[in-house]
Amino acid sequence: MDELARRQLASIAEVIAVTGSAAIPVWLRGGWAMDFHLGSVTRPHVDVDWYCWRGDAERLATLLLARDWRPDPRMPVEQQLDLYAGDVEVSFAYLGRDRAGRPTVGAGSWAGTPLPAGMLDAPPGRIGALTVPTISVAAQIEFKQMYPIWMPERQRRPKDADDLARLRATVPPPPEG
Repeated sequence: MDELARRQLASIAEVIAVTGSAAIPVWLRGGWAMDFHLGSVTRPHVDVDWYCWRGDAERLATLLLARDWRPDPRMPVEQQLDLYAGDVEVSFAYLGRDRAGRPTVGAGSWAGTPLPAGMLDAPPGRIGALTVPTISVAAQIEFKQMYPIWMPERQRRPKDADDLARLRATVPPPPEG
């Protein structure tokens, strides 16, 4: 594991400590969610991606900024919360809720769009002694599959195809009918 990955893991531990003591729910998403599902660091990561409820974002930002995290001036806070912890990039995509309380996209042009059923109900992932809430494997697979369709300008990268293969290998086959 390289030094950036160690610093990213330290930032994940810090987020879990801060949000745990403040009772702010968060869920790891993206490549790190996959790694926590698999139980090890599988590849280098550019950043650390999370979900948080839109209503918790301001309080979360206040808590992390008080710990010397700094905002990413390139990203509008209306879309998501983007921060730096040293040289580690961290983003918190916002979650909303529909009338039935199900999670939706919480901001931006896709606000209100339903997110995969059960996405927030996955068991926590673990790397070493660190246990972290993550989005479900089914949601991780759906997002990796659909990004090139939802955003045609974003072609599937080789790492996305590798991630899909790793995730699919952990899903039991459907029962034979």
